Amino acid sequence: MIRALTGALALMLMPACAAAQAGVDIVVLGEVHDNAAHHLEQARIVAALNPRALVFEMLSGEAPLRASGVDRTDAGAMAAALGWADLGWPDYALYHPIFAAAPGATLFGANLPDAAMSVALDQGVAALMDGGRYAFDLGPLDPADQIAREAEMQAAHCGAMPVPLLPGMVAVQRARDALLASVALGALETLGGPVVVITGTGHARTDRGIPALIAQARPGVTVWSLGQFEGDPGPGAPFDAVNVTAAAPRADPCVVFGPSD
Repeated sequence: MIRALTGALALMLMPACAAAQAGVDIVVLGEVHDNAAHHLEQARIVAALNPRALVFEMLSGEAPLRASGVDRTDAGAMAAALGWADLGWPDYALYHPIFAAAPGATLFGANLPDAAMSVALDQGVAALMDGGRYAFDLGPLDPADQIAREAEMQAAHCGAMPVPLLPGMVAVQRARDALLASVALGALETLGGPVVVITGTGHARTDRGIPALIAQARPGVTVWSLGQFEGDPGPGAPFDAVNVTAAAPRADPCVVFGPSD
């Protein structure tokens, strides 16, 4: 347990430490991927929890094996071993504090493979889970929920996505949730807790993200979730705790879509 905490950091770490002391099994730490402050918050919580396992949305399944035995404090060596430059995520330097905060934790990758993404796009997310270990309910969404999720996906892409693509994009998001939940549960069964999951804030939602799927499949597994934002998410945000920071400096992401009509 960390002592003498002050301010917002104390508010974030105290629930996380209490969760660990209470035997919470899986801690899901959301982020805006290119926000350095969010990664520092994750690293502080990881250091406080001293988890048995770290599950990364950013890593492919085989990447952790390549980093076996590499000094976690050596940023260059870790980035090279993980092949981070080829993964398509923000610079490794942003994530390095998280890896360094848990030198003894076993690493797991939970990035959705391209082949699985294609299946989700073409056949729906349920096709990925047939015969799987965990009882995830990945059938069709309630129509209102489907419409809401498609609207969120469209807003996240500056309103520029062709409408026929939106159902497939929602399916991919659900597939990512399912894979992250599955890997986290597998790590828990193999190593015990706590297990920490590093992922985008959308996947950390307690109403439909990783925590919700874990509750379906393994009701006895306890989960604590952090959502991190660059603006007020409003009342009733579906997380056990919320951290709001300034926005990271970045170019306008909508520029790549060109001018709107």
